Amino acid sequence: MNDCAVNANVHREQVKACGEDAEEGGTADAEGQAPVASSPAVTATLSGIPASACRDAADTAAACERGKSRGKPGKNENAPGKGDRVSQPHGAAAPLAGKHLRRIENEMTLGLRGTGKTPRGKTEAHGSVAPHHRPKDERETRGEESAKFGKKTPVSVDTSKARASAVAIKTSVKQLKWKEFPVGRRAACDIYWHGMSFHDSESVVSGQVNKFPGMVEMLKKINLSRAVRTMQELFPEEYNFYPRAWILPDEYQQFSEQFQLVKDNDVMLKPTFIVKPDGGSQGEGIYLIRDPSDIKLTMGSQLKQAIVQEYIEKPLLIDKLKFDIRLYVLIKSLEPLEIYIGKEGLTRFCTEPYEEPSRKNISHIFMHLTNYALNVQSCHFVHSDSLNAGSKRTFSSVLYQLGSKGADIKRVWSDIISLVIKTVIAMVPELKVYYQGDIPPGKPGPTCFQILGFDILLMKNLKPVLIEVNANPSMRIEYEQEVAPGVFVNVSSPVDKEVKVGVIRDTLRLMDPSPKRQSISEQVAGAKRAGAMKESQEDEETLPSSCMKQVYPKYTKQFDYLRLLERITALFIRFLGVRGSMRLGPTAFRTFIRKCKLSNSSFSMASVDILYIDITRRQAGFVPDSRETGMGLQAFIEAFFQLAGRRYKSLALREQVVSLLEQCEAQLKSQLAVGGPAFQERRSLSCSRALTRGTRNQASGISNFQLHSPAPIRRAASQDYQLDQNLKPTRGRCGALSV
Repeated sequence: MNDCAVNANVHREQVKACGEDAEEGGTADAEGQAPVASSPAVTATLSGIPASACRDAADTAAACERGKSRGKPGKNENAPGKGDRVSQPHGAAAPLAGKHLRRIENEMTLGLRGTGKTPRGKTEAHGSVAPHHRPKDERETRGEESAKFGKKTPVSVDTSKARASAVAIKTSVKQLKWKEFPVGRRAACDIYWHGMSFHDSESVVSGQVNKFPGMVEMLKKINLSRAVRTMQELFPEEYNFYPRAWILPDEYQQFSEQFQLVKDNDVMLKPTFIVKPDGGSQGEGIYLIRDPSDIKLTMGSQLKQAIVQEYIEKPLLIDKLKFDIRLYVLIKSLEPLEIYIGKEGLTRFCTEPYEEPSRKNISHIFMHLTNYALNVQSCHFVHSDSLNAGSKRTFSSVLYQLGSKGADIKRVWSDIISLVIKTVIAMVPELKVYYQGDIPPGKPGPTCFQILGFDILLMKNLKPVLIEVNANPSMRIEYEQEVAPGVFVNVSSPVDKEVKVGVIRDTLRLMDPSPKRQSISEQVAGAKRAGAMKESQEDEETLPSSCMKQVYPKYTKQFDYLRLLERITALFIRFLGVRGSMRLGPTAFRTFIRKCKLSNSSFSMASVDILYIDITRRQAGFVPDSRETGMGLQAFIEAFFQLAGRRYKSLALREQVVSLLEQCEAQLKSQLAVGGPAFQERRSLSCSRALTRGTRNQASGISNFQLHSPAPIRRAASQDYQLDQNLKPTRGRCGALSV
């Protein structure tokens, strides 16, 4: 055998001993280590092998492989193919050979240290090492490819569902130097920007979505009022920033009685109330009343769902005009709870001087309603290029104006932050139920975040009052201007652009997934890594400082005691049983009572059933369009309050609830300790199998594509309430005991 063949065989054995495939020469190895790009001379110096020998071996191996390729076409291991490298010119194999020699030296060092193992693979019978490949997801692969060239992979944003906020999101993505996909793409994106709801696209199974499941439903007027009202029962002083509200038509009689009682106590008092449709937006359908008989309960032949609230008759005025504040709040995550608030916001002014409500002016919407969509139709609306003038201004300009008159601006901001945190805490329990309904624990799905629009009114004493919270605040940065009769063009609004682009841009910066990929790029060789880091720092320095301020968990100590209902929600979710369900069946409710040992001689299981039926029927009137039947979270909380009052009569409501919670949690904890983890795991597995069969049978009419979406599965699982009425004992126990 000639020298060329001998050298080639030696080189090939070295490659096998290292467990190195030819295609891995320029990328990270199976352990995620950075490629070695040093020359053979440097590699030889590190390993103690003469540099000349390395160069000779590399050149000889490359020449022999070329000769072998010419002599036996089709059998060359390094021939171009799927996933293989193309043959390199003469001398290009030297760095690869140096890398192999360095890895041999590393293996020898490991052997001398007494490990007894060769890295990255198992030794086969003939002495070679079988390569071990760790599967890589698409993000990691893209991160490694960008790391090779010393660049940071731009974050991908799918804006195909952005709708009205498309211009603002496009501007924000451009400022961040990210990659926008305005028509979507087949491959997964890092961030999806939806326009209306989480379900704008059912096919999103990874990445981050700018909507939470159930947020639109949660922030309807009735649901928000019920959530805040529950917190007002527990913490009346902390939640006095939300005006009293009654749900129509269910509480119309109650509202009429209370109105008459107030009028009887003070004949001269003539309070004003404001009626808001449950699902209304942009001021549509809102009107003021001074008597319950003025309420329009029906729309055609159907009852109209709405709320009626106390009207704030003495608001703070600027230039004799009533105004409200639109602040943008980011919920970055629910677990753990993270809340950010925009440092800048909008103030939206009415277009007629304000007067206290009377029979003459009660219908003047431009005087009493601050909604932009209404006032922009007024001939007195002023579009201004200045940020501190016109019918829409920045909040900071208003604060400056108030500060110049001696107002305590820090106190105003502190009260607003407190209002925002307390409102979000009131929303979180219901949102957690919606979240597990669409993305059950253990099921793959995207993570969520969302920007909310808080509408706040300042009273004369500068106390903030919550008007409403918008799940889909307008992010348009232009307005329509009529340039000729019937001809409109879009004109950029400096105020909207200043506020909204900053909110979206800095929200994206907070949700930037690239730090998760930096663990790969940080392994790049020194010069490339330094270049990439320098480029990233330069990009960051060109952006203004963040306009989003974290308020929670920053102020956890001040507000954590308010998160009492989340513990009740944990009990509710624990006993739901069927994954994806959002309502508690009668069997599950009985199981909750039994496991927490809440029944006794004076409160039998028959009384439990009566309590369940009574509360469920009454609460069903508040959500008549619900797709599911059973006990929802708000009904469960009401039942919990009644149980607490029955057991701890001598205590105040808050102490009653805390005492009952501690009892339930202690009982469940003791039962879990007795059963042990192994028993709980076996029970959970058996329930999962039963659930799979049940879901398959109930959802037989749904296509396979729809079954991959959480919402249709949840609706199919609870499609027939009679199945829930006739639950088998074994299935009921499984569902109740599944954690």
